[in-house]
Amino acid sequence: MSIHGRRPRGNAACRSLASALLAAASCLPALAISAETAPPSLGTARQPIAATARDGQRWQGPQSGPAARPGMTIAFVAEDLRNGGIIGVAQGAREAARVLGWTIKIVDAGGSAAGRARALAAALAMAPDGLVLCGSDALQNSAGLAQFARQGVPVVGWHVGPMPGPIPGTPVAMNVTTDPLQVARATATAAVLKSNGRANVVIFTDSRYRIAVAKADAMAAIVRACEGCSVLEVRDVALSNSDATMPGITRELLQRHGTRWTYALAINDIVFDYAIPTLVAAGLPSDAVSLLSAGDGSTSAFLRIRAKTFQTGTVADPLNQQGWQLLDELNRLFARQPVSGFVAPAHLVTSDNIAFDGGPRLQYDPDNGYRAIYRRIWQR
Repeated sequence: MSIHGRRPRGNAACRSLASALLAAASCLPALAISAETAPPSLGTARQPIAATARDGQRWQGPQSGPAARPGMTIAFVAEDLRNGGIIGVAQGAREAARVLGWTIKIVDAGGSAAGRARALAAALAMAPDGLVLCGSDALQNSAGLAQFARQGVPVVGWHVGPMPGPIPGTPVAMNVTTDPLQVARATATAAVLKSNGRANVVIFTDSRYRIAVAKADAMAAIVRACEGCSVLEVRDVALSNSDATMPGITRELLQRHGTRWTYALAINDIVFDYAIPTLVAAGLPSDAVSLLSAGDGSTSAFLRIRAKTFQTGTVADPLNQQGWQLLDELNRLFARQPVSGFVAPAHLVTSDNIAFDGGPRLQYDPDNGYRAIYRRIWQR
């Protein structure tokens, strides 16, 4: 399908991809899989998988809520500002803060335990009205977060636990994320489809984060449900150290598996940033290993997909929109109202649909009017 020209009516531009995903799901054997990682059978996953390929999805979030409370100061603790997903969310939060008339102060934890402790201490010293925890596991930081709760500071997070919603055992009132299992299923099923049921897969995860483990487990379950596919191995890579480790890991994988390695699935695009130079240096053509990511839809991933260089897909979070949602959830908490609980649908970005929904700007930014809707809710 060409990505140029006028946008077809009724999402026709992505029907071929959606139909193909449905076909892939229906051709795979129905296999009982752990309910914690995948649906009872691949057949039941057809519609959710197909939905990720559609462009121009309508807004499914809140339509009402409290007016903006002016003059609030928000501390934004970012796990690692080298991560494109976190940067995208921070940019969206800053954009929303300008509309709300709020001050947002971003602190970078640098991807380390010591950095997180310093960042949370610095955020607490700001005496903020609200806290956003971005990309760090909430349970692992529960002691630091409890200090905010004791001072009556509401807390929301992005990718701070394995599922959307409140995080039990922590003061996080809302974890803003797409459904990681939906994301993982779409990523793995796309690999099975593209390989005609013959994908030999390496999966990259980061065991420090429960959301990463959940994604990796779900992807592995889908691949293993395909009779002609195999999971060659699951590699644990610290995202914050992937620049140093991925070149060596990639060389090792090439030596161990050779041409048998045909697909790589990752829980984040950043892993591929540092794998591809090694693939190129090894003389591999750009279609020798197909890379698909179960998040987050970084700028570099969009560039690779558009250029058809190794990476063929990313199941992207609407990062900018989620930045707006984080501040909307805080505004509801300031007004002593419940959070919206909105969970944005996952979206599979490929060369077939990259021309839509923010793709020309190298991001997934849904054409669903969320900015105008939030402005109306906030009376801004």
